[in-house]
Amino acid sequence: MDWGTDLWDQYDIIEKHSQSGLELVEKYVKFVKERTEVEQNYAKQLRNLSKKYNLKRSSKDEPECRLSSYQSFLEILNEMNDYAGQRELIAENMMMNICIDLTKYLQDIKQERKTYLMEAKKAQQSLESTYKQLDSSKKRFEREWREADRAALYAEKTDQDINATKADVEKAKQQAHMRAHIAEDCKNDYAAQLQKFNKEQNQFYFNDMPLIFNKLQDLDERRVRKLAQGYVLFSDTEKHVMPIIGKCLEGITKAGTNVNERNDSMVVIEQNKSGFERPGDLEFEDYSQGINRASSDSSLGTPKGPMELLSKNKSKNFWLFSKRSKLSPSLLPPFTTPPAPSLANGPPSPKFGRDPLSYCLKEINKTVKPRISSFRTLRRSKFTPERIMPTVTEDFTHLPPEQRRKRLQQRREEISKELQKEVDQSEALGKMKDVYEKNPQMGDPASLASQINQTSQNIERLRGELNKYETWLAEAGGRGETLRYKTHTFNNNNGAHDVHSPDGAQSDESTPDPSQAIYAEFDDDFEDEELTAPIGKCTAMYNFPGASEGTICMQEGEVLSVVEEDKGDGWTRVRRNNGDEGYIPTSYVTINLTE
Repeated sequence: MDWGTDLWDQYDIIEKHSQSGLELVEKYVKFVKERTEVEQNYAKQLRNLSKKYNLKRSSKDEPECRLSSYQSFLEILNEMNDYAGQRELIAENMMMNICIDLTKYLQDIKQERKTYLMEAKKAQQSLESTYKQLDSSKKRFEREWREADRAALYAEKTDQDINATKADVEKAKQQAHMRAHIAEDCKNDYAAQLQKFNKEQNQFYFNDMPLIFNKLQDLDERRVRKLAQGYVLFSDTEKHVMPIIGKCLEGITKAGTNVNERNDSMVVIEQNKSGFERPGDLEFEDYSQGINRASSDSSLGTPKGPMELLSKNKSKNFWLFSKRSKLSPSLLPPFTTPPAPSLANGPPSPKFGRDPLSYCLKEINKTVKPRISSFRTLRRSKFTPERIMPTVTEDFTHLPPEQRRKRLQQRREEISKELQKEVDQSEALGKMKDVYEKNPQMGDPASLASQINQTSQNIERLRGELNKYETWLAEAGGRGETLRYKTHTFNNNNGAHDVHSPDGAQSDESTPDPSQAIYAEFDDDFEDEELTAPIGKCTAMYNFPGASEGTICMQEGEVLSVVEEDKGDGWTRVRRNNGDEGYIPTSYVTINLTE
């Protein structure tokens, strides 16, 4: 069944149907566009949400960021950001694969439909023109036949008229004969026009229009098929990113399962442990027996009380309510011990009264209440950090012992990394200078003098800082019986020595010269250097002879392993598969580093 056979007389219906089909495609394209806008807005809101709750760079160094709960929350925000990216990908794919494709296809089928309708209209106009010619010849034939019939009747009437002359009769007969001849010609013309019209009409209804209708049917079916593909793409576009979205959701689930409450507690302890010992028990001093107050050593351990503990560190600032110090509440003095009366100056002062307990309670009110009042004042009033923050010192003596040791270790590691970087740069500059001396066309060795001098100064400065922090770290490690820190072992001519003995006491015999220990440490690093793992690959773009010391030759197209990146001197350290290592010009190769 096709439109040309069954709908041969339904031209208006076919035209209307094909037009409504095109409008449906336009409507679907508009729907998908609005859907992409929804996806883009949704993705934008998700990104803004993740950005809003994500920690700023300045906040990433906060102690709380080391907690697993904080880390998991950051992972959730990152996963949500990736999820937003997938929603954007859905919108982009829908726009490209559905909207743009269908819009272009719609333009093509509109033009094709217009062509078919123009052909139908042209065939219709041709048939109508033929029909007009047929009607005109028919009317002419009818008119001439009537004139011929009247002329024949007039000639016959004239012939029977006795008064008519012979000339009149002959004239009437000739007129009748002429009209009859004209009528016969009109009849033949009408017959020819009729035959022509019937032929064209047959061509129109059985060939031309059915062919055009079948073409419109094929166009409409192709439109429906394309639209159906658009419907499927609407679903497949989202299905294609569902595995990645599933991974994002799995990442959120994994972030939740990675939260370790016990580990968070240990992190809090590690970050805030002061390293102080708990205060010992206070001795009972019986003033009723006239005993002078005196501090005596007891087997209960030292220090005897919190004030004695603080008096040992009176040179340092302790801020019990400061956010940075974070001392344990156990360090708050329960009360201030009253000054001991001297028997040499007479009997005890009347202010003590007969009840020592009453005096202790009064002292508690004198010592504790002002601190609480001060804390409330800080909360209600405007204050500057200088009023409540301890003075930050370079050796971190403003921190509790345990926290000071950790900060010193951290700072020492940072300086060591900077020093290693400067040493590597110094070696690279030295090799570069040798290359320039042997190959003057590559560069002037004198141009490197300022850089080499600056690098040497930086190395000396960093070594001095490292020595300083090593000394402070040794002091921090030897403080108190509960704090033991063992520094790195340094090799020298006398063998290996530790800064501290296992029991925490510092040994003078085993303590090496700090400056010698620092140099010995770096010498050991270079002597015991192991084979460095490659960090990427590089491909040679040009030949390089590698004639200078420390360099390695290479051929164009050769693939080498990158061992050390260019540190700004224009040279990259590479390795062959056979283990040969050396430096090559960075500009001679294309480098692909492993992520």
